[in-house]
Amino acid sequence: MKQNAQYCPPRFWGLFLRCVCMLLAVSWLGAGAHVAHAQEEKPIRWAADASSDVPYTFHDLKDQDKLTGFEYDLMQELGKHMGASLQFVQNDWDGLIPGLQRGLYEMVICGIEMTDEHAEGIDFSDPYYITSERIVVRRNGPQLKTLADLNGHAIGTIKDTQAERILTENAKVQLRTYDEETDAFMDLANGRTDAILIDGPIAKYYGDTNPALQVVGEPIGRVEYGIAFAKGQNAALRTKVNAALATMQHDGTLHRVLLRWDLWTPEMAQLTNDHTTLNVTPAAWNAYVAELEGKGGWRIKLERYIGFLPQLAKAAWLTLLVSLCAMVLAVGAGLALALLRLYGPTPLRWAATTYVEVVRGTPLLIQVLFIFYGLPEFCISLTPFLAGVVSLGMNYAAYEAENYRAGLQSVAHGQMEAALALNMTHAQALRYVVVPQAFRLVMPVMTNDFISLLKDSSLVSVITLTELTQTYIRLSSSYFDYFGTGLMVGAAYLLLGLPFVRLARMAEKKLAQPHMRRR
Repeated sequence: MKQNAQYCPPRFWGLFLRCVCMLLAVSWLGAGAHVAHAQEEKPIRWAADASSDVPYTFHDLKDQDKLTGFEYDLMQELGKHMGASLQFVQNDWDGLIPGLQRGLYEMVICGIEMTDEHAEGIDFSDPYYITSERIVVRRNGPQLKTLADLNGHAIGTIKDTQAERILTENAKVQLRTYDEETDAFMDLANGRTDAILIDGPIAKYYGDTNPALQVVGEPIGRVEYGIAFAKGQNAALRTKVNAALATMQHDGTLHRVLLRWDLWTPEMAQLTNDHTTLNVTPAAWNAYVAELEGKGGWRIKLERYIGFLPQLAKAAWLTLLVSLCAMVLAVGAGLALALLRLYGPTPLRWAATTYVEVVRGTPLLIQVLFIFYGLPEFCISLTPFLAGVVSLGMNYAAYEAENYRAGLQSVAHGQMEAALALNMTHAQALRYVVVPQAFRLVMPVMTNDFISLLKDSSLVSVITLTELTQTYIRLSSSYFDYFGTGLMVGAAYLLLGLPFVRLARMAEKKLAQPHMRRR
């Protein structure tokens, strides 16, 4: 029996595409206006990872919209001494130097150690702070006070630091490396490690403020921090920065900033040749300690969680916008790839197959970093938002292509024959008959893919976009509260995904109506 050709245009998807395109256009217009305004003022941009970078640059515990920290205060004074306007740029720790080399900002200050290895890839200012490594242990745990005492124990530290190199040279140490300071100290407090070897400022602000931990032993080694510049670039700016730092040392500005944070050291007195005693109280240190101690009790936590809502709403909007735009790109590109693999000429069919296999065989994170940091080598420079959309969309396009290919092959061959018998061209038969039916078949899979894409959007945090996951890292690490904050962020992801699941089910029923038996 001849099968009837079905005409079921996906009006829902047309409306969906138009809405998302409008959102994308509004976002691009806003970004363009922001860029134009920035070009008029031309501030000097500096970057740091403020997500969990106590006491360097971090979000104030009292007001998460406000930045603070001894390096942040130092940069404010530096701008005054240079007579220049400075603009802060947030970036993930791993992306700070790649972003500097790409030209996203002119300098980086984030506790970057001045080592020979680092000097091979970046230029440094004169040192602005000198400290040492310190050992932190549990009060009720093994009392390990020297490097020799660490033998045979699990010791934590931050990756890519001088402390890591010191521990790596000792084969008897069980080394544990971390991306975030809070993770290292949480593992120590929970007994997963026996000690931490870490820079003095971090040991003070995380170890001395935790009743279960203590800083022990004598200072170890010497650590110098410098402001980083792209290799071989911005020589004039580096000269101005060095001149401003020298002035800040001579007029006592640097001394006062460090005293406020209780971070003035004998090494700094020797560096600056400033052995004076200033009448400056450690106000910033005292305020930080008081804020930590005053955050107990369920009522105070509830007030804090309510205060998180505006930040989570802003991050959720960015997550949703990136995910929607990326899914539109994935749907369109995936359908094109599937049609090329099934109906295209041999060269295009091979190219589509190669693309699908390469994208599915490489990690999404590598693709995000390549598109954002690698493509500028070929004069293709995308904004963080556009890079996030393109990387997520092109990655999921490969998976969507396989879904659509399976859906197209599931449509009975007689449907194409019936359409051609009705004097349709091959293209018309695909557009009006085969593709709509294939969409109906793969709709549940597409819904699952969108939920997965929504969660994978967390990876765009590595290219300076502050979405839900990055916001969770910042809030939880600021208050050492992973449970309550995690529940809030998890609920945000759930609330973002549920409406689209419902919407997809409605569209699925609508498209399936011609195939349902009427009673």
